[in-house]
Amino acid sequence: MKRPWTIGLTGNIATGKSTVLAYLAARGAAVIDADKLVHRALAPDGAAYAAVLSAFGPAIVGPEGLLDRASLGQIVFADPKRLAELEALVHPAVFVLAQEQLVDVDAPVVVIEAIKLLESGRLLPLCDEIWVVTADENTQLRRLTQQRGMDAAEARRRMAAQSSPAEKLHLARQQSQRTLVIDNNGSKEALLQQLDRIWDELAFRLETQR
Repeated sequence: MKRPWTIGLTGNIATGKSTVLAYLAARGAAVIDADKLVHRALAPDGAAYAAVLSAFGPAIVGPEGLLDRASLGQIVFADPKRLAELEALVHPAVFVLAQEQLVDVDAPVVVIEAIKLLESGRLLPLCDEIWVVTADENTQLRRLTQQRGMDAAEARRRMAAQSSPAEKLHLARQQSQRTLVIDNNGSKEALLQQLDRIWDELAFRLETQR
């Protein structure tokens, strides 16, 4: 069977990656959600559990031995060095899990969604092209506070912990000859119309490559 065409999907918090991912899944693409793989890696039987527990201590352990991601988030989002330390422990395990999932994909298109796709670089060798979802800071802040109920200070802290949209685009264009930018500053309807055009172009391109 022909190898599926693999899209690496990324973008900062509250840019609309989940909406894009749901759209692609509805069009028949297989989905590999890196955040779900992180959950598996951090489960008590996961590959990164012991190392993260050793690095961050028993205070991050919740009921039944599960790692408390909220407590872990409070630590790492306040300290870039600790965030980098956590990522260095988790990302290798996520890469292995993503490879395992790719083997079982039987769809013509697969999407790997990861917020740190470009910064970590671990999953990039698996991707044929990169899609970057963007939104300006005011739009991100409004979505975080109004749609997710996050207070403004916490929202700004989460946003500041991530690379800027400009840096993301620079990394994407450095690391992939085929990079697509999806502007999501408007309505959901405008985003879906944009995605319709993009999907039709992708389907045509893949058909002509056969």
